[in-house]
Amino acid sequence: MKQNFLFTSESVAEGHPDRLCDMISDAVVDRVLRQDPYARIVTECALSKGVVFMAARFATSANIDLPDIARSVIGPVGYRPEDFNATDCTVVTSIITMPMEQRAKADEKDMSDAEIEHFPVSHQATIFGYACTQTPEFMPIPIVLANRVARGLTAARRRKAIGYLSPDCTVQVGVEYENAKPVRIQNITVIAGVQQKEKVDPVVLREDLIKQVITPVFAGEPLGIDSSTKIYVNPQGAFPKSGPAYHSGMTGRKSAADTYGGYARHNGAALSGKDPSRIDRIGVYAARYAAKNIVAAGLAEECEVQLSYSIGQAAPVSIQVQTFGTGAIADDEITRRLEQNFDFRVGAIIRDFNLRHLPEEYPDGFYGKLPAHGHFANALLDLPWERTDKTGLLK
Repeated sequence: MKQNFLFTSESVAEGHPDRLCDMISDAVVDRVLRQDPYARIVTECALSKGVVFMAARFATSANIDLPDIARSVIGPVGYRPEDFNATDCTVVTSIITMPMEQRAKADEKDMSDAEIEHFPVSHQATIFGYACTQTPEFMPIPIVLANRVARGLTAARRRKAIGYLSPDCTVQVGVEYENAKPVRIQNITVIAGVQQKEKVDPVVLREDLIKQVITPVFAGEPLGIDSSTKIYVNPQGAFPKSGPAYHSGMTGRKSAADTYGGYARHNGAALSGKDPSRIDRIGVYAARYAAKNIVAAGLAEECEVQLSYSIGQAAPVSIQVQTFGTGAIADDEITRRLEQNFDFRVGAIIRDFNLRHLPEEYPDGFYGKLPAHGHFANALLDLPWERTDKTGLLK
């Protein structure tokens, strides 16, 4: 394994068209499950200048207004009307109604073990979960820092510290590693959209971003900015347009930013827009939960858990654990303990994480908060798959 290297991860702010599509898709999931926790729902979204396209297929007793959901998400993001207007943008919908028999027939919390065993996955998937000791969140540090900068940009815009900033920004953070350990921030790149008619001086933009975003974000970081850190702000100048007026978006195109920033493997499928019966979403959470507990238990400094599911089977057909030479015990023994103490059957994951009922517990939305605030290491929500409550069992 490579020991000395530079690794860069990318994140995006909430107004990036891809991220906006994720947020709309998950807002639909929230709205449906709040009315009908047993619904089947898959929603995908695409958008461009003045147009939102929503494709949904579902089996549900819920009564939902897809255009209203889209507008309720777009409005608070904060685009200028001339860039993207939530009130009068065109919302095109394509709806496929599935048979009501495809709804869940019972709450997994009320199912017997035999019933859970006969609750199969409906899609095949090979899924990866990852954790490491690089940060207190047990996440790779490049994506943690990139996400913090992206959220810092949103916060600075919302508090009007940088009033001309667009909701659509992208971030990259490059970290140098020595002996496979992060040692310094090598580079930070911010591509910031601008929302004002007057041209913004690139020097002013750079100074504002460093003062209001970059410096505060890295102030409390053990791995801070040094005199050699390269900071790039809009190297090609300010963008006169941003968001959907400049480029299109689609659900699921930010899978790396949703997971580990490319530092570790992920299955590439969209996480957003899917109800809890979809193993290609909830299996990702279960695999992360397992990997995080392994690292938190001190069994490894770095861990990847792979789960492979086949259609018609309730449990994964294979479970693999890899600790990349950092394990305190053999990977085979960690795998044995994992299989003994974790239930990766699809019904058990839904049951143990209470996935059907979380939207009821969060009136402002649960799934809809994940794209912008993080599917992992989310400080806004108590994510059940981020808990380290099984470390004692693994030890």
